[in-house]
Amino acid sequence: MEFYENRAKAPFQIFVLMGRWVRQSWRAHQTRRVLDKLSDEQLKDIGLRRNDYG
Repeated sequence: MEFYENRAKAPFQIFVLMGRWVRQSWRAHQTRRVLDKLSDEQLKDIGLRRNDYG
């Protein structure tokens, strides 16, 4: 049996998925922080309200 035949297809896939989830959560957190700093008028200019993203 050759090396490539004996290895797992995706041995670390759970770590990849966890990394994606962490990255996505962090980006959402950063976005919420930025939006929280905007005034109501600025949010209205981009078509959002406070309760749209909270």
